Amino acid sequence: MHTAGPDIFQRTPAQLGEGPCWHARRGTVWWVDILGRKLFESDPAGGPVRTLELPQMPGAIAPASDGRLIAALHHGVFLCDPAAGALTPFAVPPGHDPAVFRFNDGKVDPQGRFWAGTLALDSRPKQSKLYRFGGDRGCTVHRTEISISNGLAWSPDGRTLYYVDSPTRQVQAFPFDGEHGTLGAPRVAFKLTDGDGWPDGCCMDADGCLWLGHWGAAKLTRWHPTTGRRLRTVPLPVSNVTSCAFGGAKLDRLFITTAVDPEAKKPEPEAGFLFCLDPGVTGQPIAEFRLPA
Repeated sequence: MHTAGPDIFQRTPAQLGEGPCWHARRGTVWWVDILGRKLFESDPAGGPVRTLELPQMPGAIAPASDGRLIAALHHGVFLCDPAAGALTPFAVPPGHDPAVFRFNDGKVDPQGRFWAGTLALDSRPKQSKLYRFGGDRGCTVHRTEISISNGLAWSPDGRTLYYVDSPTRQVQAFPFDGEHGTLGAPRVAFKLTDGDGWPDGCCMDADGCLWLGHWGAAKLTRWHPTTGRRLRTVPLPVSNVTSCAFGGAKLDRLFITTAVDPEAKKPEPEAGFLFCLDPGVTGQPIAEFRLPA
């Protein structure tokens, strides 16, 4: 069973809350404020939020195998010491120009590689890319002509990557070769309507269903990605619902990030807060970015 709707978990405001992730080694949930250049950390009881100030805009973070965080920032990929907040440069893709692009969403695949994509700062379409980073600092381009690289999630068997390029209003499904870290030809898993806003960040539950944040539509949805059927709609009191991630010791809580909408037609005092939902299902084990031993 699940509760009727999400509750506010943390009232720490973010301009552009994004990238929630569960750090199992620390037993805490993390999320970012892209425009505010901050990382946030909270225990699952909802105690005081710890804030780390950053010199660059963060797009996404994920736990690493040595207890640190792998972070896709504006200028490239860094390792972050969660205790001190210190950043160590890790990799910058050849040709990545921070005057034109910044990194956006990113996730770790089941084999421990970090995937992160970019967007153009001036919103120019089909100029961005999706990259794969390995523990050896190797970087490979896997998709080009992306407009706004966004949510990524792998199926429970690890054989399919679900991926969002937001302006397409689609979620694509790519056959995934875990051994080699490569993508096959995509299909459209499902499409959104104009009333659904824009697809944003996402995550996969243990039943193989996809949870998706809707930018501009004040909701979170759950989908059966092989049939394309919408299974559930969760309304939220803010227009811009950006992403979601399972967390907690049993991975039975769904943390939901939101963002401020400067063009909202009515006041949204809860915009930018972190919400939490009892979804009635559990998430998959959290993949860590695999660093050399």
